[in-house]
Amino acid sequence: MTRKHFLLAPMAATLLATTGLASAQTVLSVSTWLPPAHGATMAQNQWCEAVEKETKGSVKCNLLPKAVSAPPGTFDAVRDGLADVSFTVDGYTPGRFIFTQVAEFPFLGDSSTTTSVAYQRIYDKYFAPLGEHRGVKALAVFTHGPGIIFTVKQPVASAADASKLKFRIGGGNINELSKAMGWNTTLKPATESFELLSTGVMDGTFFPDESLQSMRLSMVKYATTFPGGLYNTSFVFMMNEAKYKGLKPEERAAIDKVSGEAAARMFGAGWDRTDSASRDIQKQTGVQRQMANDAFVNDVKAKQAALEDKWVAAAEGRGLKNARAVLAEFRAEIQKVK
Repeated sequence: MTRKHFLLAPMAATLLATTGLASAQTVLSVSTWLPPAHGATMAQNQWCEAVEKETKGSVKCNLLPKAVSAPPGTFDAVRDGLADVSFTVDGYTPGRFIFTQVAEFPFLGDSSTTTSVAYQRIYDKYFAPLGEHRGVKALAVFTHGPGIIFTVKQPVASAADASKLKFRIGGGNINELSKAMGWNTTLKPATESFELLSTGVMDGTFFPDESLQSMRLSMVKYATTFPGGLYNTSFVFMMNEAKYKGLKPEERAAIDKVSGEAAARMFGAGWDRTDSASRDIQKQTGVQRQMANDAFVNDVKAKQAALEDKWVAAAEGRGLKNARAVLAEFRAEIQKVK
């Protein structure tokens, strides 16, 4: 070996080692269809930071500049590898998911964190083993905060008031409940709300509090709230299954550690934080809020009872044993979450 070769050898070894480290790093492409400052997007980013920390940098995220799909197509986009990680609303594809509807019933609770964590526990125990989200690796499930009726030109104080208006809804149980109530609703993604309300195509929308800010719905002037919410929306946070299985065992273990209930808490806390901030802004901007009276609540309960019977039958038809007891366990679990 010449002196020149002798001097270059350590440099070459260092270069090979550096190249080896770089090639060993896994980069996850991460997509969101919600705005960058939205609580769910920020929670997803927080999960990415936790993954990088737990894997000591061997797994990192690449936050894509735009969504790889419209919201209803996100599940299939992750399944097919257009993105490695994202989240979506189960109800955006009606009839596809059955068990998830349990997290969408009225009057469950006033906090995204409590409903999300309880939902995750029930999901792990009963729904995941039955393959509700087969085709992807379900990292976590969560719900948004309590659902509210928001309107532009007039308040809604009763079921009859609501029946005179046109609403955008996001799907799931609220879609079925609206039909049972005789309300005029149209299934559209959250991202279309601004156009629908600003042009007068719709008179209102069903949303959690934070959406007034994240969807820039400054035209909304009235809100009707319900104890525990008129509804919730079930979300799945997911990863491409092949990507997950292709990771090293210790990397999968690290991802599992920051997923499940830990991730459900991230998303729930993010939503609660932005819901609270929105309520403060609504006070400043003069949004008129009222709590639904007992008659309105009872009208909803009467129609929801039949929908719960329908869900029990459908869930048991998909293999869930004693679905009514699972629903009762879910409601009880919400009260236990700290």
